[in-house]
Amino acid sequence: MRAARALATLDEVELGDHVCWRMRQTGGSLADTRAFVADGALYGDKIVIVGSTGAVSRIPRDAGPAVSVVVDVPGAADADFVLAAVRREARTAVREGFRSVRVLNERTPPKPVPGAEEELLAQELKLDQFASESGAIVVCAVTPSGWDASTLEHMACVHPHEVGMRAEHPAFRMFSTGADSWSVDGVIDSQCAPVFSAAVRAAALRVPTLTLRFDTVDMIDAAGMHALVDAVRGLPDRRVLVEGANDTVRLCWNLAGYATSDTAVVMGA
Repeated sequence: MRAARALATLDEVELGDHVCWRMRQTGGSLADTRAFVADGALYGDKIVIVGSTGAVSRIPRDAGPAVSVVVDVPGAADADFVLAAVRREARTAVREGFRSVRVLNERTPPKPVPGAEEELLAQELKLDQFASESGAIVVCAVTPSGWDASTLEHMACVHPHEVGMRAEHPAFRMFSTGADSWSVDGVIDSQCAPVFSAAVRAAALRVPTLTLRFDTVDMIDAAGMHALVDAVRGLPDRRVLVEGANDTVRLCWNLAGYATSDTAVVMGA
């Protein structure tokens, strides 16, 4: 069962991990990258480096024979382009006898246009599901100084694992735990309610029934509950099934009046 966790270094990554790596500003990140690539060779993983041409100053293109594939991605490429590329390399890796693929994915900040942050969340959810289902290791490398702090925290919410520089843990995490099933961890309050709603909506767009596991949700306040309901409002024939919520969460849900037949979100035991 996947679980949210912080890693001290990239040496701790495991199969199926999807990591948000906040890189250092100094040359230490180059050494970390080379070690990550070297570990891939040690464990028999195929290395796939994803990034726009010339943009990945900290990801060495000459890291040695262990680097199997470099996927140059246009800056405007969408998630489906990237996902298709890494899926293709994962299938090839199996035929070539590798244990798995080890993806190092350069992430650049989204352009400040309407809907850009929601698209970023959708991209990361797709990559997370790929890692969960395939057993691939996916590390998304970001340089914190180039990102808006709020956007970076939002992206961290859809990575079950993190390593490197950080101000604090995100309030919640949402990550894949099986076909059409996502685990939610932490606290969902008014501060993170908008990003939680956007993440649920992005996942619900792909399936008729979305399952959210609330086993490790400590608390969801009124704003969080409204965000959950609002995520699927306006999405025809979509339904969200919440499982594993504790007694307090279920009681608050009922008292708020959401346990009705006309709500597309069902709070189960």
